[in-house]
Amino acid sequence: MTDFTLNQNISGARPIEPASRPNLDKGFNPLTMILFFAVLAGGVLFVAYSIYADVAATGTRVTSYLPYFLLFVALMIALGFEFVNGFHDTANAVATVIYTHSLKPEIAVMWSGLFNFLGVLFSSGAVAFGIVSLLPVELILQVGSSAGFAMVFALLIAAIIWNLGTWWLGLPASSSHTLIGSIIGVGIANALMRGRDGTSGVDWTKATEIGYALLLSPLFGFVCAAILLLVLKFLVRNKALYEAPDGAKAPPLWIRGILIATCTGVSFAHGSNDGQKGMGLIMLVLIGTVPTAYALNRALPESRIEQFQKTSVAASNVIAAKGAGHSIIGDPRPVVTQYVAARKISEGTYPALSVLVKDVGNQVRTYGSLDKVPAEKVGNTRNDMYLASEAIRFLMKDKENDLSKDEIATLNAYKGSLDAATKFIPDWVKIAVAIALGLGTMVGWKRIVVTVGEKIGKTHLTYAQGASAELVAAGTIGAADIFGLPVSTTHVLSSGVAGTMAANGSGLQMATIRNLLMAWVLTLPCAIALSAALYFVFASIF
Repeated sequence: MTDFTLNQNISGARPIEPASRPNLDKGFNPLTMILFFAVLAGGVLFVAYSIYADVAATGTRVTSYLPYFLLFVALMIALGFEFVNGFHDTANAVATVIYTHSLKPEIAVMWSGLFNFLGVLFSSGAVAFGIVSLLPVELILQVGSSAGFAMVFALLIAAIIWNLGTWWLGLPASSSHTLIGSIIGVGIANALMRGRDGTSGVDWTKATEIGYALLLSPLFGFVCAAILLLVLKFLVRNKALYEAPDGAKAPPLWIRGILIATCTGVSFAHGSNDGQKGMGLIMLVLIGTVPTAYALNRALPESRIEQFQKTSVAASNVIAAKGAGHSIIGDPRPVVTQYVAARKISEGTYPALSVLVKDVGNQVRTYGSLDKVPAEKVGNTRNDMYLASEAIRFLMKDKENDLSKDEIATLNAYKGSLDAATKFIPDWVKIAVAIALGLGTMVGWKRIVVTVGEKIGKTHLTYAQGASAELVAAGTIGAADIFGLPVSTTHVLSSGVAGTMAANGSGLQMATIRNLLMAWVLTLPCAIALSAALYFVFASIF
C-alpha cells in the first residue's frame, strides 16, 4: 500500500494524497461463493436438461450412452475454455475502474460478469462460424468420428493450457490468438497425417483475414486511445479528469459514471465477441454426437423452406450453365470436397457441384421441412448442405470463377439459405456459454488486473486514461463483432492503456511492454505446436 503524504501545504489546505493501490486481497462474502456454486450447478443441470429435451423432441431412441458421455466431456472442456477466457480476458475490462477506485474490486468483477453474460446472450453468432470455417472441411464433415473428437479435444485443451500458463505469469495474452493458433495446428497436423502438404490443412484466406484483425486491432487501440486522450485534453479542460485518484477516494460522480459506463461497454462487447468462439465449437460437438437434434435447424420456419427451394433452383441453373459440356458419373461429393480442400477449380468442379445442389434441393423437397428429415438421413443432409455452402463460398472468392455480379448474387442468396439451415445456435448454448464466461470473470482476475493497472505505465492511471482506453476497446470489439471478426479484448485494451501513457508523457515500463510483445509473438506458434502435438496423440488414442 502506498504511503500517504500527511503534511499540509503553506496555505493550510489539505494536500492531495498519492493514489493508493486498491485492496485486491479482500475475499468474497461466503454467501457470494454459495451463489457462485449454485449458479454453476444450475448451469450444468440446465445443459443436461436442454440436451435431453432436444433429443426427446426428435423421437430418437437412445441405444447407447457412450456418445452422451463423450458429449458431456467435450462440453465441459468447451465450457471450461470459456470459463478460463472469462478470468483471463475480462480482467482487462475491470482494471481501469478498480485502479481509479470507481468500483470496489469484488463489485467490479461481478458487474463485469453480468454484462459479459448479457453480451453473449445478444451476440450475432457471426464470429462463431467464422472460427469454425478455419477448420479442415473433412474433419467438419466427420465431426462425429474419432478424428472429429480428437480435433475438438486437441484444440480446446491446447488453448486452455496456454491461457492458464500466461495467466499464471500475469501476461495479458490473447485468448483469440490462442484459439486460432490451436485450430491452425489441428489443420496442419491433419493434413500431414493424410500425406498432404501441411499448408493445405488450413483456409489461409480466412486465416489471413482473421490474422489482420488480430494484428491491427492492438495497433489501432494504441493509436486511437492516444489520440482520444489528446482530443479530450483539448476539448474538456476539467483538471480533475487528468489527475490520478486522490488516495483511495472514489472520483467525482460524473467521472465515476463515465468509467463505469466504459467498463460496462467493454464487458458487453467482450461477451458478444469472445463468447462466440466457444459456441461454434460446442455446435460441432453437438452435431457430431447428437446429429438428429442439432445437425439441422429444425426450428426453421416454413417461409424459409419456400425461400430455400427458390434459391436452390436459381443456383442450380447458374452452376449447371457453368458446367455445360462436362458431366460426372457417380458420387459428386469427393470432387466437391477436393475442391474445398485444395480450392483449385477443375473441369469436374461445376458439374459435381451442380449434381450436389440438385440432390440437396431434392432432399428438402421430398421431406417438406427440416424437422421431417429422417433421423438416419439428418447427418448426411447436413453434410451435403455444409459442403455446398463452403464450395460456393470459395467459388465466389475465386478469381478464376468467371461469374458475373448477378450470378454471384444468386449463389450468395442460396448460400444464405444453406447457412440458415446448418449454422444456428440454440438459445440454451448461448445461455450455457454466458454462464461459463460470466462466472469465469469472478475468478482469478487479480493477476492480469495488476499487470494492466500497475505495470504498463510508470505513473498511476488517470481517469481520462482509463476512459479513453475503455472507449476505444469497446468500439473496436463491437465493430469486429458486426463484421464477424474475432479480436482480442486483452490486446486492444492493454495497448490502449499503453497508448494513453505514451500520449500523456507518463512513460512506459519497457520490461512489461517487452513481455506483452513476447506473449503476442509467441502465442500463435506455441498454440499451433501444442494443438498439433495433442491432435497426433488423441488421433492415435481414439
